[in-house]
Amino acid sequence: MKLVTFELNGKECVGILSDDEKQVCATKYESMLELIKSGERPEAGEAMDIGEVKILAPIPQPEQDIIAVGVNYKDHAEESAGHLDDCSEDKKTTYFGKHVNRAVAPGDPIEAHEDIESDLDYEAEFGIVIGKEARYVKAEDAFDYVYGYTIVNDMSARSHQFSRSQYFYGKGLDNFTPMGPCIVTEDEFERPPKLAIKSFVNGELRQNSNTELLIDGVAALIEDLSKAITLRPGTVIATGTPAGVGLGFNPPKYMKPGDVVRCEIEGIGVLENPVVASAELFKK
Repeated sequence: MKLVTFELNGKECVGILSDDEKQVCATKYESMLELIKSGERPEAGEAMDIGEVKILAPIPQPEQDIIAVGVNYKDHAEESAGHLDDCSEDKKTTYFGKHVNRAVAPGDPIEAHEDIESDLDYEAEFGIVIGKEARYVKAEDAFDYVYGYTIVNDMSARSHQFSRSQYFYGKGLDNFTPMGPCIVTEDEFERPPKLAIKSFVNGELRQNSNTELLIDGVAALIEDLSKAITLRPGTVIATGTPAGVGLGFNPPKYMKPGDVVRCEIEGIGVLENPVVASAELFKK
């Protein structure tokens, strides 16, 4: 089942996408978090053409920071060597919080923050959405705690990421977390999911990998995190990005206003957003 958050007549609603994704069927839920926490399977109501509504990020305002995983594909570790200090094979998994005031909807602008950043980068990531409270979960039980999956573009201000002792600032700027276009429920995939993941900038293929190449997969991440942290319903875990990000090229291929970044994950869909200068975004 593909679930979306959409806006109709100024109101946020939760809907079910039709198989051909040309229609969205309304549900009784006013937010995706309400649906996830209910533990219920939603029933489809009135159907509308997809063009009649605006699709938002599936969880527009997460209740807590996204839990992001650093350097979780071997090829990305190799391209990041010399830039990051968490690339050695024997180093434990790196986590950081990605602050999100409001997730960027499919098609909506990513803010360039050109007044403070020139090294603007993209990271296509497979996002796990937790479905029920998880604490001390064993790997073999982990998928029972997954509600579904989405796409996260972990936009990064590289100069701030590298010049500060932690990632909070460089990863958490406003309008820096595109998410969507939907949440696909866990029961639609094999365990573990083996899905093609790609990104494009202005039509140029940049990242081309598969989620089966994650160093720490879904089960391992949930087991490791839940040993120490209670994962609540609606928590989003961004599982890391494969090789092909802008910093990995020589010279780096960073983004600028006017560029368009497209992230794709097999079975989930497409998340595409333009980069827009802050001065343009907020001009009066």
